[in-house]
Formats: sequence, C-alpha cells, structure tokens
Amino acid sequence: MPLMSFTLLTIFPEMFPGPLGHSLAGRALAEGIWGLDVLNIRDFATDKHHTVDDRPFGGGAGMVMRADVLDAALTAARAGKEGERLLYMSPRGRPLTQKAVKSLVNYKNLTILCGRFEGVDERLLEAHGAEEVSIGDYVLSGGELAALVLIDACIRLLPGVIGEPLALEEESFGDAGEYAGLLEYPLYTRPAEWNGRKVPEVLLSGNHEEIRRWRLEEARRITQERREDLWERYKAVKKT
Repeated sequence: MPLMSFTLLTIFPEMFPGPLGHSLAGRALAEGIWGLDVLNIRDFATDKHHTVDDRPFGGGAGMVMRADVLDAALTAARAGKEGERLLYMSPRGRPLTQKAVKSLVNYKNLTILCGRFEGVDERLLEAHGAEEVSIGDYVLSGGELAALVLIDACIRLLPGVIGEPLALEEESFGDAGEYAGLLEYPLYTRPAEWNGRKVPEVLLSGNHEEIRRWRLEEARRITQERREDLWERYKAVKKT
C-alpha cells in the first residue's frame, strides 16, 4: 500500500503525472511509495457536450465551474477514503509553506480539486469543506500546475524517496538543526576553478568545523539579504 495517495479532479487529466512521472517522484511512483488517481470532471457532466461551467450569477467576465457537476465528481472521488483531506488550489487560499507540507504528509489520502475558468461555485466548497491552498501571490490558468507543485513537495518528504535524510534538514525552510529557519547556503562542485571563478578555500580545506561555520554564516547572510521576514523570525527564535 502506498504511504500517501493523491486523487486529482481536473478537466485536463492528460497533464498528470506529467513531471511527477520522472526523477525521484517518478521512481517512487513506480515503486508504490505514493499513488495517483486522476478523474476527469467532464465525465460527471450530464449533457451531451460534457459542460462543466456556466455564466456567473450577478454578471461579470468569465465562467464558473458548476456545483452539481463537481459534487458528483467529488462524491465519487472521496468515497471510501479514510483519513482523507480535500484541497482546492486557489490564489486566495492559505500559502503553501514547508510547515504546511509537513502537516499534509500526515494524511494518507489527499483529494485535490483543480479549478479552471474564473473558479468554482462557492456552495460546492462550503458543502465539501474544501481547504483553499495557494502556491504564491499570482494567478495561473488553472489549478493543475499548482497541484503538481504541492504533490512534489509532499512526495520528497516520504520515507524512501530521498536517500539522505540530512539533505532535508540543511535545505531552505528546514525546521531542524542549526540551519532551521534559514535559506540554504551556496553549493559548489568540480572543477575547483571554472571560468576564473574559484571555490571558496574553506570548502577545500578538509576542516569540517570551519566548513560548518562558513555554511552557517553564508546561510545567515543570504537569508538576511533576500528574505527579511525569515531573518527577523530567525533572530526572534534565537533570542528565546
């Protein structure tokens, strides 16, 4: 049985697994570490044109996805799933942070609704208790790309996907170890000199303590320069 399963509702099922079928995520999918089920919302429409949207009440531009069609699709998608959680990818949702991703990984089943057009009927979200999630302060053409981002962020935290657990601690937005709350330090590999640019001498020294100190200072520098919000939070935690 997969450690975590995702059910996607979309009008473009051919977009999945997409990039999730490659690299670490693709290998983990093939090994059964995580599972994927994709439902075409149009299959639940009742007219010959498989219509899933209509004009908004009150006027306005664009179209809105119908509550009755989505309800039929969601009812089928959610049937018999224990510990399931329903997410709707939306620019007005709560931000997807690393902390939020770690919370999502505790659920065995995630159902993700990918909206299109101007969005979905609000009554549908209320009736199913959908949680709106945003991957950033911008608007996409639909929820599919956002869903791919969310799923990838979850998959890489599952046991057996990434070979070195320490790599998860020392990357950006980690919450364990001395790098917690900081952006990741700079990375270098061979050759030691490239186009006149040299790798910092400390990384070639073999002195692990000096390397550790250098990486920590670089992580602090980059965080302070690029993310004032994270830097202020980091300083506040260090004071306590």
